[in-house]
Amino acid sequence: MKPEILAPAGDKASFAAALAAGADAVYLGFKHFTARMQAENFSIGELARMAELAHSERRRLYVAVNSLLKPDDLSSALHLIARLERDVHPDALIVQDLGVLELARQAGFSGELHLSTLSNVTHQAALAAASGAGASRVILPRELSIDEIREMDKVCPENLALECFVHGALCWCVSGRCWWSSFLGGKSGLRGRCVQPCRRVYTQGAGAGRRGRWFSCLDLSLNTLVKTLLDIPHMRSWKIEGRKKGPHYVFHVTSAYCLLRDNPGDAQAKKSALDILGMALGRPSSHARFLPQRFQTPTDPDGATSSGLPVGKITFAPDGKAFLKPRIDLLAGDYLRIGIEDGADLLSVTRRVPKRGTLLVKSVGRKKPETGVPVFLIDRREPELAALLRDWERRLAACRTCESRAADINFKAPVVVKARRLPDMRLLPGLPRGKENKGKEITALWLSPKSARDISRTVAGRISWWLPPVIWPDEEAQILRHVREVLRNGARDFVCNAPWQPRLFVREEKVRLLAGPFCNTANAAALSVLAGMGFAGAFVSPELPMKDMLALPRQSCLPLGLVLSGYWPMGISRHNPLGPKGDTPFRSPKNELFWTRTYGQNLWIYSDRPLDLSENRPEFENAGYSFFVHMPESLPQKLVSSGRTSVFNRDGALL
Repeated sequence: MKPEILAPAGDKASFAAALAAGADAVYLGFKHFTARMQAENFSIGELARMAELAHSERRRLYVAVNSLLKPDDLSSALHLIARLERDVHPDALIVQDLGVLELARQAGFSGELHLSTLSNVTHQAALAAASGAGASRVILPRELSIDEIREMDKVCPENLALECFVHGALCWCVSGRCWWSSFLGGKSGLRGRCVQPCRRVYTQGAGAGRRGRWFSCLDLSLNTLVKTLLDIPHMRSWKIEGRKKGPHYVFHVTSAYCLLRDNPGDAQAKKSALDILGMALGRPSSHARFLPQRFQTPTDPDGATSSGLPVGKITFAPDGKAFLKPRIDLLAGDYLRIGIEDGADLLSVTRRVPKRGTLLVKSVGRKKPETGVPVFLIDRREPELAALLRDWERRLAACRTCESRAADINFKAPVVVKARRLPDMRLLPGLPRGKENKGKEITALWLSPKSARDISRTVAGRISWWLPPVIWPDEEAQILRHVREVLRNGARDFVCNAPWQPRLFVREEKVRLLAGPFCNTANAAALSVLAGMGFAGAFVSPELPMKDMLALPRQSCLPLGLVLSGYWPMGISRHNPLGPKGDTPFRSPKNELFWTRTYGQNLWIYSDRPLDLSENRPEFENAGYSFFVHMPESLPQKLVSSGRTSVFNRDGALL
């Protein structure tokens, strides 16, 4: 069976472009609860029309409901899913939050449930856990190599399909493991609001120091390498990223991958596909970690890593007017970006401008453009494509819509528990020194080769063992060995930092499993699913605002814990940066201070401001929290602490 080509659509023109280019399926978002809130997205009525047109063409429609849900989001999300089932009949929902699995069940959703890459299904045992939770498909992380994808396929349950990204934007951090934007300003990537602090220029060292866009990724482009995915039995979908892209990009990239899939041995088709991808107006590209023998760095620290085709730079006439002399013809309707993406303005071209002609650039957006600022073509409506889109948009307009009627359904909340208080945990980055168990506090350790080997039988049973937030396919066997080793030594308490990690234990083992804070748990429906997976308690996501933190214990079917203080990571990455030295502070353009540290295969990014909610502990205890964790981290030698702390989103709204 050939894999489907799955194209993105952030607006109606891009949806039409996807169908026109031959996409087998299109994924798009509702106006709420989607991980691309900056895209235009759609209403129920618009989705009903799109579903009718897609199904009439024997194409599939997937709706992304892949945002982290806060406690008071559940009723609205349930009504949305119920209306999607009644009025739209999408073929699948793409979900991140475990709570959406429960809401889909309560709403009687009859389509498939696809686990977003934000759900962090990164190793073999996680596939069985995902299937057991009700998933029909798993979208694999972009960090996997072709060999690791094959290893995942070998153990994939027969009723589970795999999907992987073949083209589009890369993130520096592992999907679902980035809190950078949220920590700095309450705009959570897990809720589709990321402001991309990774795209900034950072500086390390005294004075001007070393500078670069060390975390700003190129685009992923597997192009001709996708041929290696054709013989993987469970690989049912090739996904193109780009719900914030325009129809030109969607049409060209979709067309190229259709050619590559349908003509794997045709040299001319391969050349045509590469030519088409060259016109797609994306960023410079990389295949990143896809080839295990030849990893490519996903960044160009000295470049702008901006999407679009460079068309020139802003200059000024003697009379002070800004203008552009484009190096290519510009067409009416072309869309330009003035500047790079972390400080850019957008401009629509209203008339044709020939190559080396003159385009006056008035003040747009926030400020007057500066001389030398680069200008990029990011979308265009060439006449042939525009005519094709008009035809498909006419067909879309002729499809039915639906009445705006609320769904008659109420969320069935789980039974709330009242739990006894437990001692605090102190999560140490290394082995304990001296007597760490102080009665009111128990030692917590990351499970690692060193900790599993060096902790004695007399101590192992008194420790809370924390599993890594990300386990890669080539790490699973080692983690399993360490789990067995500490179990033999008497360990019984484990904190799983992905909801799929209970599959690393067997039912006969008498263990107590807590869902760790890296599970991003934020609502009662997700807690209900965690309880069904065997968890005895759960840490709540530390990015929740105070109001939501205090509300959740009154809704929970599990005892709850909280990260009270310590160094919470901005993000976790499998990539190695070109530029900054590890364990050495570096600064953002806003003078924010960070450092990186490597644990296993992953790079952790930290702020110099530790999280500290200690003053609110009495409120948390009164609200019903049962246990707390402190996460100390040794500071780099060259980091002079400012003494300032962070309350994360305690006082914010978490948009």
